[in-house]
Amino acid sequence: MSNSTIKKNIALAGHAGSGKTTLCEALLYRSSTTERMGKIAEENTVSDYTAEEMKRKSSVYTSVAAMSLKNLDVNLIDTPGMLDFAGEMVSGIYASDCVMITVSGKSGVRVGTHKAYDQAVKMQKPRMFVVTKLDDENANFYNVFTELKSEFGSTVCPVIVPVIADRKVVSYVNLIEMKAYTFDERGKAVETAMPTAEVSEKMSYRIDGLIEAFSEAVAETDDDLLEKFFSGEPLTEKERIDGIHKGICEGIITPVVCVSAQTLGAVELLMREMDLLIPEAPESIITADAEEISCSSDDPALVYVFKTSADPFVGKMSYMKVLSGSIKSGIELINAKTGSSEKIGKLISLVGKKQKEIPIAVKGEIVAVTKMNVNTGDTLCHSSRVAMLESPEYPTPSYKMAVAPAARGDEAKIANAMQRMLESDMTLSYDQDPNTREMILGGLGEQHLLAVASQLKYDFGVEITLNIPKIAYRETIRKKVKVQGRYKKQSGGHGQFGDVWIEFEPCLSDELIFEEKVFGGAVPKNFFPAVEKGLQDSIKKGILAGFPVVGVKAILVDGSYHPVDSSEMSFKTAASLAYKEGMRQADPTLLEPIGTLEVCVPDENTGDMMGELNKRRGRVLGMNPSEKFKGMTDIMAEVPMREMSDFALLLRQMTQGRGEFTFEPVRYEPLPPHLMADVIASCAISAE
Repeated sequence: MSNSTIKKNIALAGHAGSGKTTLCEALLYRSSTTERMGKIAEENTVSDYTAEEMKRKSSVYTSVAAMSLKNLDVNLIDTPGMLDFAGEMVSGIYASDCVMITVSGKSGVRVGTHKAYDQAVKMQKPRMFVVTKLDDENANFYNVFTELKSEFGSTVCPVIVPVIADRKVVSYVNLIEMKAYTFDERGKAVETAMPTAEVSEKMSYRIDGLIEAFSEAVAETDDDLLEKFFSGEPLTEKERIDGIHKGICEGIITPVVCVSAQTLGAVELLMREMDLLIPEAPESIITADAEEISCSSDDPALVYVFKTSADPFVGKMSYMKVLSGSIKSGIELINAKTGSSEKIGKLISLVGKKQKEIPIAVKGEIVAVTKMNVNTGDTLCHSSRVAMLESPEYPTPSYKMAVAPAARGDEAKIANAMQRMLESDMTLSYDQDPNTREMILGGLGEQHLLAVASQLKYDFGVEITLNIPKIAYRETIRKKVKVQGRYKKQSGGHGQFGDVWIEFEPCLSDELIFEEKVFGGAVPKNFFPAVEKGLQDSIKKGILAGFPVVGVKAILVDGSYHPVDSSEMSFKTAASLAYKEGMRQADPTLLEPIGTLEVCVPDENTGDMMGELNKRRGRVLGMNPSEKFKGMTDIMAEVPMREMSDFALLLRQMTQGRGEFTFEPVRYEPLPPHLMADVIASCAISAE
């Protein structure tokens, strides 16, 4: 990329399979960045270059591909459409200046369309719809356009539309230029006649109706244009360009552009609109302290790290967007988050996995830098102006599995590899459950965790197995008992003798409550700590299934001792014998963890979700219209953790991916008797 041209960063986002990667290939080929178009099926595309992506034949990671047009340098940011990899989409959109949301002309608006659009709106990014796959005989532009208008409102504005006859695209009309084009096998535009009334009559939509919708949308961006429109005077091409550019920047116009990336149809027209309509990086930005600062080429350097990747061979690679000023290899910048000084390494311009070293990166450029001690979300600044940007909000891990090494002794390797992956993936979690001692890996779905396991295997040389996490049950008692624990052993020389009477009763406490009410020195005071220690050691394992015991109060009320044979060990053992007998007599039971669930579902799924929560032994506490999402309902409930292992997958299936939830354990409640036998039996099997 040269320094004198305009810089733009454009994210490609949308539902999985809507044509993002193929569109990226077409743009790179048509701009002469690549010599041939790669194909997903042939595993040779520029942006899907990792082993995992080639295996899946879909995007898993956000990738960057630089291309140059006449007076424009563009970084295409290809983001995954699968919901399991939404964190990569968030990073890609955050680094962009505009979001092109692909919509399949065949399948139309899907959940991923909404996710990408909502994210773009949330980050206040200009956006454009690109209707793809119009070469498919089952594509229906009119249906898709109507759906876009219905789902996203009056801001949706046609810009490049197809002329269709006999279910085939005859030409494309650019409503800004008011010209029609056909395209040769290399995607070169050839002007042709505008569709006649006869052709238009045979179509399922009328071109003149789209022209009217386009003109009205543009006119509404300016009072003078609106007056001109209502007077019946046609808008000039410059007025159309200026109006739609202004509308995109202000978020009041969302252009719709149609292409057939596979055949290169209208790709050249899309490239023209990328130049004419899509805005450059903003001239100012709001910091995490809510301060607006200038972001020009002449301002001090300000760089945001929007993505990092862990490569076992290259090391850490940091993807950075230069927001103001410029950077060169070797300069020192301040990490606003840590306060440390960081030296910029080699600057790399990317076209997928192809790397090209560049001497300088100026405002608006995206570069990768290797072996820097920075993480995703860090802001690097010149010492004369230290400012930190607020990081985007990433989806929280909702699907969790227990991790076990496939080979003994790999725990340290897995921990080191996971630490590097946590630095690059903001939607992962990896920590130890303090109750079960299992290592728990959290992500956005089953495919997400399988991709992590695959990366661990192929990039870091360690294999893991993923299992359903154990439930941290507890045991307790339900009635008061008084029992004796007597330990006597004679084996030559001094013997062992300890004798205690202990009352056990239920109480409200997670810890053992120990008291002593011994009269007349039946048990000497110096043995009280040994009795308590024996009980504390014993409650670590209950008698039903070996789970820790809670809610027990133990009162030492009587006992006896031998002046020679009694010892701390003998009284500790006597206490443990009393514990076992006391638990057996005191009506022991299992307790299960209960959590607070907050789930957000589309209004039409509310009834199904209420029924599902009832099936899962949940108690619905309330429901309200969502403040966060239109057409959604928030449901609050309390649900046993035992019933939540597959909830993330169920919610995604029920709502086609639109639902969200959080779940936090809050307390324990008795496990229903009909489930106790299953838990006890499963624990007995695992113990074997």
